[in-house]
Amino acid sequence: MLIINADDWGRDAQTTDRIHDCAKEGTISSVSAMVFMEDSQRAAAIANEQDIHAGLHLNFTTEFNSSRCSSTLLQHQRRVSRFLLWHPRAQVLFHPGLAGSFEYLVRTQCDEFATLYGKYPERLDGHHHMHLCANVLLQGLLARGTIVRRNFSFRSGEKSVWNRAYRRMIDASLARRHRLTDYLFPLAPFEPNERLEYVFSLATHSVVEVETHPVVLEEYAFLTSGEIFRRFSGITITHTPTIFSSQ
Repeated sequence: MLIINADDWGRDAQTTDRIHDCAKEGTISSVSAMVFMEDSQRAAAIANEQDIHAGLHLNFTTEFNSSRCSSTLLQHQRRVSRFLLWHPRAQVLFHPGLAGSFEYLVRTQCDEFATLYGKYPERLDGHHHMHLCANVLLQGLLARGTIVRRNFSFRSGEKSVWNRAYRRMIDASLARRHRLTDYLFPLAPFEPNERLEYVFSLATHSVVEVETHPVVLEEYAFLTSGEIFRRFSGITITHTPTIFSSQ
């Protein structure tokens, strides 16, 4: 099963429109929706009307800019953002003083998603993968049984042994509470061609998610020009709302 998911749905009008173009071309399976952003309400209306499958794209680091965002919510986000962005490794550290802010941010974003989409999210991931930070995982903030995005998958030699070991540990912990795909890869880079051939070939026997950002012009062109079907003529992209199955 091959799932091509577009991130940042609802972040702004351009991002939503580019993802929507990909959906109309049939080159994405689903979207990850941001809430409390300038285009969140319009994006939700489009998804609900056109049956575009949406999960929640938890956001801890890019400032909310919707009129629906309260000053309290912004204060919590700014506190968490300062911590997560102060160092590249900050997300692996648990901050007890921010436990309440993390809990508030996750709960409030889930509630807003339910308001906009009519149900609580069954699938969650995070802006810049911050849903995998230590506070979220150790506090158990993601509802048990939901589908959660795993770490990126790497072949032997692509990352250090310790890096791959840490990612495996986090994924194993996730799998005890959540449903995961077997693999996760970014769509880019497009060269060498063998890279995407390898990624797509895994989907013949595994559940593979490909993360894409159509706001990036190169990815948008690849997904809307038909290039994906010309280069990979046998590709089948899964498009139903129940695309993620239990493992």
